[in-house]
Amino acid sequence: MKYDYLIVGAGLFGAVFAQQAKAQGKAVLVIDKRNHIAGNVYTEKVEGINCHKYGAHIFHTNNEKVWNYLQQFAVFNRFTNSPVANYKGELYSLPFNMYTFNQMWGTVTPDEAKAKIDEQRKEITGIPKNLEEQAISLVGRDIYEKLIKGYTEKQWGRDCKELPAFIIKRLPVRLTFDNNYFNALYQGIPVGGYTKMVQNMLDGIEVRLGVDYLANKAEYDAMAKTVVYTGPIDAYFNYALGYLEYRSVRFENEIIDKPNFQGNAAVNYTDRETPWTRIIEHKWFEFGKDEENNDLPMTVISREYSSEWKIGDEPYYPVNDEKNSKVYENYRSLAQKERNVIFGGRLGEYKYYDMDQVILAALNCVAEVNN
Repeated sequence: MKYDYLIVGAGLFGAVFAQQAKAQGKAVLVIDKRNHIAGNVYTEKVEGINCHKYGAHIFHTNNEKVWNYLQQFAVFNRFTNSPVANYKGELYSLPFNMYTFNQMWGTVTPDEAKAKIDEQRKEITGIPKNLEEQAISLVGRDIYEKLIKGYTEKQWGRDCKELPAFIIKRLPVRLTFDNNYFNALYQGIPVGGYTKMVQNMLDGIEVRLGVDYLANKAEYDAMAKTVVYTGPIDAYFNYALGYLEYRSVRFENEIIDKPNFQGNAAVNYTDRETPWTRIIEHKWFEFGKDEENNDLPMTVISREYSSEWKIGDEPYYPVNDEKNSKVYENYRSLAQKERNVIFGGRLGEYKYYDMDQVILAALNCVAEVNN
């Protein structure tokens, strides 16, 4: 066998695992079905702007180990995620904070805002039966109607009354004037884009793109002692126990011949009537500048549409409800019987991972198997 590890998927889990395995002297081959590395964090240059091809990825973590690890491969800028909500032309600050409450009700002090929320929360008595009741019990009817209901229904393709309450375990309510969405110690975007960062991770490692592992599984399995598989776990087993469900996202991209479209990286459209969930203006992830700190004359936007996943679509978010969790557990039992195969990442573990969680999982996994 030529390789110690065949890594299926050049996204974050695969790239971190490959980098660490190589650093420990292992022979590694990385393959990916797509014609590019970096998985869903892939960024591509359009009009000098690093565009997030598969949706906005803003790195944030409280984990010092993960942050220090990444510093080897990228310099991070100090981008802070402060999205804006657009409800039928009314603009609100996110996450819910004193600016939001002032815009919503004209409240000025934390006591006034808290009293308003507490008064509206009383509408729900007893245990919330669905997402609508859960949201109202947390933040009251006004915030629910304007900033949660339409956005959530577009994201999940279902009425909030039909969605389980557990989807919204908590909603951050800040009685301060703080627009920083992520309550994280470390936050930013890699200067030059995520693709450059992943490229640095894979430096010196053999990578083959446009390769379908599952179509030639036996041939690829024979090349390495161990396979690290980061694709969909149900596809690995040829959907023998049924399909796992995902939400998918479709993007409508537009190059606009002016320097500023919306003045912010992310604007969420929270009414039900606007068909897209949000518009991303990519240049603001890097403050509208190129790498030489010049102002960029054009802008690129992406309208995001949430959709049900079907075979052939890109899977984005696992639908971790009770039904799918049971199906996944059955696949996990099968996976544990596979010899010399490691399942990892968002698709391999059917888990909603943030980027830092994926990186930590890969670091822990490679440490465990090479001990």
